[in-house]
Amino acid sequence: MRDSGTFLIRCRCGATNRVPRETVYSGLEAICGRCTRPLTVEGRPRTVTDATFAADVERAPLPVLLDAWAPWCWPCQMLAPLVEEIGIELAGRLRVGKLNVDENRSTATRLDITSIPTLLLLDRGREIERIVGVQTKAEIARRIARVLHARSREAS
Repeated sequence: MRDSGTFLIRCRCGATNRVPRETVYSGLEAICGRCTRPLTVEGRPRTVTDATFAADVERAPLPVLLDAWAPWCWPCQMLAPLVEEIGIELAGRLRVGKLNVDENRSTATRLDITSIPTLLLLDRGREIERIVGVQTKAEIARRIARVLHARSREAS
């Protein structure tokens, strides 16, 4: 995952590159150390709404980590950078979405979100894991890894 302020980003050539967080967050172009092509930073969270839930989550080709949050929620604000880091680091294996529960009450009710922050790990719209409250990045990553590992075993 992340090592002292860097992201590990895989290039199309297969090389894994350490890219400073500041480079990623400022939108500067990172270059592969092996082939010198620009690195594509994927995995940033997408906004999920009542109207887009089916397309963004239920029909997603990858498992989805859905962050249920609200703008006034201080713990949600604490968790947001961790969720973004996880999305970038697991790009291609996991999709990340953010659901504002105040603006999307129908979906929040359907998912039985009664406390925020809540992270839901969904596969084809079906809930696999629920993480309520602020957790460490290591704990969130551990739970995601367990689900991704189980999913890869099912596929083989």
